[in-house]
Amino acid sequence: MKSKYAIALAISVITMSTFAQKDELKALEKALKSTDDQMIKTSLANAENVLANATDAEKSQFYFLKGNAMMFFSKRTSDKGEKLVQASKSYQEVIEIEKKGSKQKFSAPAKEALTALQAELVDEAIKDNNAKRFKNGTVKLYEAYNINKQDTLYLYYAANGAVNDGDYDTALKYYDELKRLNFSGIAIQYFATEKATDEESEYRSKAERDLFVKAGTHHKPRQQKTTSKRGEIYRNYALILVQKGEVAKAKAALVEARKSNPDDTSLAIAESNLYLDEGDFVSYKKIVEEVLSKNPNDPDLLYNLGVVSSKAGNNEEAEKYYLQVIEINKNYKNAYKNLAILKLDADTKMVEEMNKLGISAKDNKRYDEIKKEREKLFVSVMPLLEKVIELDPKDSETKQTLMNLYSTLDMTDKYKALKATMD
Repeated sequence: MKSKYAIALAISVITMSTFAQKDELKALEKALKSTDDQMIKTSLANAENVLANATDAEKSQFYFLKGNAMMFFSKRTSDKGEKLVQASKSYQEVIEIEKKGSKQKFSAPAKEALTALQAELVDEAIKDNNAKRFKNGTVKLYEAYNINKQDTLYLYYAANGAVNDGDYDTALKYYDELKRLNFSGIAIQYFATEKATDEESEYRSKAERDLFVKAGTHHKPRQQKTTSKRGEIYRNYALILVQKGEVAKAKAALVEARKSNPDDTSLAIAESNLYLDEGDFVSYKKIVEEVLSKNPNDPDLLYNLGVVSSKAGNNEEAEKYYLQVIEINKNYKNAYKNLAILKLDADTKMVEEMNKLGISAKDNKRYDEIKKEREKLFVSVMPLLEKVIELDPKDSETKQTLMNLYSTLDMTDKYKALKATMD
């Protein structure tokens, strides 16, 4: 049987522990107001040390203050992204703790902080990806998704970041989640042209775009729907599985996806690509024909089929698809560009043959024949490249290719004029 003294001692310890927790939380609040780095670090560590015996209300307060501390440090240290992630997790912990109880003292300010924090995480992730720090960017994008699970686009970008980082297990995990959500990535984009500069800008919403149009500074409002990302998701998912030796699982995933989304042609293209990579041209062509029967005049579909056919080494079929695209859409830049590249492939073989020729009369005659064939080829390709530059005057790669053709054909004036635009 416990003595009264032992019971009294236990009560005393609990009371002292409670006072300690409250004192440490007050000290942390005071430190944050002081903006003294070392004081905040010390107070944060002291408060965390007594967290085990804290009440839910005290834990909620601690994590809110920790979130504030991490936000404070994010503006003063080089590892800004890491501190933002820690702040996000702390604020989310506040919300989870207070869900269980009746009092929600810190949930509202925590949610408000998370809204601003999400935008910062995305900005930092963009910087990481531009610098090819894909692992860091992936962590931040996934945390941005965790802040608001409705923002599934961040999960999609996190999955892509994991692929770029070579972390295929993480990529599979994220792709599985995207599949479960039946994510398509289809969205409406809103545009308007500024009257002063005649430059078109994209806006986050119709309401935002319409404000500028109503103000009179912008005109020519338009909107367009983005293409589905399901095909890309399932293709990457399947390719990772194939790399892991799970080919049957990869095919099954694509077949199942097509059953659930029969009108999504990007999934059919993804499946055809899988067969193409395996060298199964019969299955590949069967799917291609099936897709074309449903969408014979879809320029994006025809363009993708052109790319796939070119990849398969079927240049004649690829050319047919690119020409169909151009017939449907006269301003489809990449169709002109890919068709030009496809035609110029023949030049490599011509140059190889020319280099093998000797100096006999027969060889010299053949050399002249090939030279004329090359010139004829270049003349046929020139209009395609010129159209690409007309549609995209900033395409320096195409300009350089066209300059090479002008130079070979001794078209000095055209060469100089185009070079001037490069300078």
